[in-house]
Amino acid sequence: MERPAWAPPGIDISVPSVSRMYDFYLGGSHNFEVDREAARKAMEFLPGLPKIMQANRAFMRRAVRYAADNDVTQFLDIGSGIPTFGNVHEVARAADPAARVVYVDHDPVAVAHSRAVLDGVDGTGVVAADLRRPADILHSAEVRALLDPDRPVALLLVAVLHFLEDADRPYEAVAELLDALAPGSLLVLTHASYEGIPVDAERASGTVDVYRSTRSPLVMRTAEEIGRFFEGTETVEPGLVPMPHWRPDSPAEEEDPYAFSGYAGVGRKA
Repeated sequence: MERPAWAPPGIDISVPSVSRMYDFYLGGSHNFEVDREAARKAMEFLPGLPKIMQANRAFMRRAVRYAADNDVTQFLDIGSGIPTFGNVHEVARAADPAARVVYVDHDPVAVAHSRAVLDGVDGTGVVAADLRRPADILHSAEVRALLDPDRPVALLLVAVLHFLEDADRPYEAVAELLDALAPGSLLVLTHASYEGIPVDAERASGTVDVYRSTRSPLVMRTAEEIGRFFEGTETVEPGLVPMPHWRPDSPAEEEDPYAFSGYAGVGRKA
């Protein structure tokens, strides 16, 4: 298998990556045939997967604008993936040119491409780290240099927590991150769920099986289970809702049915 020039040396390009599959769903070019093959298999069960990913990105942009409009101009985006149009720093800086953003991912392709895209962009940084180890993120040189611990931070966990199994202690990881942030900080997240998917759970489970073959199994959680991530915060209206219902820019009923797969929400730390 030929290695593209943009692929960092040493990565295993024979195993699908959820970050590169996400890039494929969004029409990106930083993915390998193994990623495209896995994504196509997943789409056999859920053909609307690209719509789900687009809904995730649209929610992220609305949440970033909400944060900036409420004087939160520091952003910690964990599981940021491969940069595409309308990244966090672009949306945030449209509202406040002084906004600061740190991107975090454990996929070497995502990290390498992010560093290339952000080269020379002041007020931004990229960290190679894993959500399962919050201390590595919090104590990284980029976070310490760019984010003021005495001011609120928007912690973005968009389409990432459903790749942590319960054994990975995801609730503890989120709590540790929130505990380190100043009062007024925001928790911004989306999470996959069988609830809201416009096909029956048995068919949707075929997609879960595809992801199980990667190194990041997909974990579907209920609204109640997802809501537990917001412990210690006050949920911002309209609460934990299907993605198109969170402060939409256009009527939610105009959205594709697949866009309602999973939940989105924002919580404010007291």
